[in-house]
Amino acid sequence: MAETTRVSLLQQLRCKQDSRAWSKFVHLYTPLICQWVADLRVPTPQRNDVVQEVFIVLLGKISTFQYDAKLSFRGWLRTVTINKCRDFLRKQNRLSEPTFVAHLELAEADDTQLLTQQEYRSHLAANALSLMKKHFSETTWRACWEHVAKGRPAPEVAAELGISPNAVYLARGRVLQRLKQELAGLWE
Repeated sequence: MAETTRVSLLQQLRCKQDSRAWSKFVHLYTPLICQWVADLRVPTPQRNDVVQEVFIVLLGKISTFQYDAKLSFRGWLRTVTINKCRDFLRKQNRLSEPTFVAHLELAEADDTQLLTQQEYRSHLAANALSLMKKHFSETTWRACWEHVAKGRPAPEVAAELGISPNAVYLARGRVLQRLKQELAGLWE
């Protein structure tokens, strides 16, 4: 079963004054949209412009967006991205080039380019980790990373970092709690 974008984040986005929700959404979804734009062969110098156009469409439509559990928000977002790539290529008079046309048609027909549940979760987790890393000291961050991600024993990590094993456990708890907060509304 494909992972879905949580309705709670979409509801938060509908409130245009919720800058934290928008910031989280932009940070988490920009790499995904950038990848789609790159896959559609938009030239590198113009990719950010196309991504920005996708967010402008989202900003304009989110206030009237009605979530349908039978449909995929990411699928809709991907369709918006494909259409913005098509608009860009049309403006550049490149839609007459067979390679671009074929690529766009393949992208529209190929649902396998939507992320699988594992890919989606990995994408979200990596982006949430980078977003939240700035909230912790290097020692706290490394203690959690070494213990949780690398599976090293707390006493070993503690000795290396010059802290107590209990401090490693506390760091793990604080970082994982923050990760859970960052992924709230996104992770099912």
